[in-house]
Amino acid sequence: MAVADAENPLLGETTCGSLLQKLQQIWDEVGENDEERDKMLLQLEQECLDVYKRKVDQAVKSRAHLLQALADAQLELSHLLSALGEKSFVGIPDKTSGTIKEQLAAIAPMLEQLWKQKEERVKEFSDVQSQIQRICGEIAGNSSLSEVPSVDEADLSLKKLDEFQGRLQELQKEKSERLHKVLDFVSTVHDLCAVLGMDFFSTVTEVHPSLNDSTGVQSKSISNDTLSRLAKTVLALKEDKKQRLRKLQELATQLIDLWNLMDTPDEERSLFDHVTCNISASVDEVTIPGALALDLIEQAEVEVERLDQLKASRMKEIAFKRQAELEEIFARAHIEIDPEVARAKIMALIDSGDIEPSELLADMDNQIARAKEEAFSRRDILDKVEKWMSACEEESWLEDYNRDENRYNSSRGAHLNLKRAEKARILVNKIPALVDTLVAKTRAWEEEHGIPFAYDGVPLLAMLDEYAMLRHDREEEKRRMRDHKKFHEQLNTEQEAIFGSRPSPGRPVGPKKVVGPRANGGGANGTPGRRLSLNANQNGARSTSKDGKRDNTRPVAPVNYVAISKEDATSHVSGTDPEPFSP
Repeated sequence: MAVADAENPLLGETTCGSLLQKLQQIWDEVGENDEERDKMLLQLEQECLDVYKRKVDQAVKSRAHLLQALADAQLELSHLLSALGEKSFVGIPDKTSGTIKEQLAAIAPMLEQLWKQKEERVKEFSDVQSQIQRICGEIAGNSSLSEVPSVDEADLSLKKLDEFQGRLQELQKEKSERLHKVLDFVSTVHDLCAVLGMDFFSTVTEVHPSLNDSTGVQSKSISNDTLSRLAKTVLALKEDKKQRLRKLQELATQLIDLWNLMDTPDEERSLFDHVTCNISASVDEVTIPGALALDLIEQAEVEVERLDQLKASRMKEIAFKRQAELEEIFARAHIEIDPEVARAKIMALIDSGDIEPSELLADMDNQIARAKEEAFSRRDILDKVEKWMSACEEESWLEDYNRDENRYNSSRGAHLNLKRAEKARILVNKIPALVDTLVAKTRAWEEEHGIPFAYDGVPLLAMLDEYAMLRHDREEEKRRMRDHKKFHEQLNTEQEAIFGSRPSPGRPVGPKKVVGPRANGGGANGTPGRRLSLNANQNGARSTSKDGKRDNTRPVAPVNYVAISKEDATSHVSGTDPEPFSP
């Protein structure tokens, strides 16, 4: 009955007070202490505050959106007034009067009216500028309008309109400006003709007879047609200069390549310094008269042809030099090839005469280019392989260092080894992530190229798989060592319980000898270390040939694969020495 009475407030309108009363009744029935009740009430207050905060944040965001819209409208209004040159406008509402929505509703008609006024002003500007353009065309002898002038809508003030109208009276000043343009064009034509070895007077008079030096400055033609033809002449001369320079640079490159192939002496090369001096020059940097004359280019072409004929007689030497370059690229990229077969094929092609020397060299050049592309695509993976192998070498050194019982003695160079060990642990901890990245990049490379990624003839993923297996073996070995140590400690505890004290560290643990692997053959007191030497595993990981000898030509993955965390390294340092027992 009491429970039913307590629930009566919930049957009507649910309020915070009724719910709190219901909660008090429940607490009374449960017997909740005052501390828990106060804690629960504080929690309820905090939750209520969170709800109010969320509502306030929503209201703030809504107000911010409205304020932004109002600010944008006011900014647009300001821009329109500025463009029209109006300092004020009748009917602009007060920025602080009314609500935000009321201000937005009040500013909208003003914007519409100003947009209409702007469109009318743009039309006026377009009409005035069209008249200016038409008058300029008449002065140039061309009365037709080429295109509708563009209007600067950022400045549509009446003052700017008056300036355009006043410019109609100043068109006579165009003559001096046009004259300066003509003289600049003529000077440019003169410089270009000098570099190209061409006749300046015949070139410039083809544009217009009045442009030669015999006529006065004021008598030179400044019409639109003259300016256009001068601009085209300058453009054509610049293009001719560019083409000749490109041709000369190609010839210079061929000369240098042929000289390098045949070890041409410097005395013979110096005869064409005037050709090779511009091999890397830009178009604007070539200003010496006659530097791009046609006779100079023809002279270079003749020399290139002569060297090509000489090159054919030294084909084998040149081809083997290209093959050596190709082999060097493959060696740096760790790509396994058979150089003897390739050289024999080159000899057979040259002796048979079935292929032109130029075609053979072009084919070898293509092979070199493809080899460089492949080497470039492998560079990222090879860099990570080098880092991985370097890290594994550091891990191997760290293994040997941790097995050294005298590593903390104050011997010469001990502090340097200690610093190196700390750096090696940091590097070793990065090995797993480095290997994962290497596997991912290798697989992506193989998917992209459709072939296995081989490192000196060995698939890299196979090396990484071998690494994973050895790493698993190392982890299993570490686990066995931890179990062995735990068994050792448990045996000591049992003996302590039986005899009342721990045995002496120099005395064997008990009559029963624990069978298991020992680090460095076991400690001096017979207590096995926590880490194992993996020399046996390392020797087994190396590949051997059929006759039992070690195969040094086949690269294998580094043998010390397992990364040691800093905690494991610390436990290893403490585990290599016997632990003292309390009496």
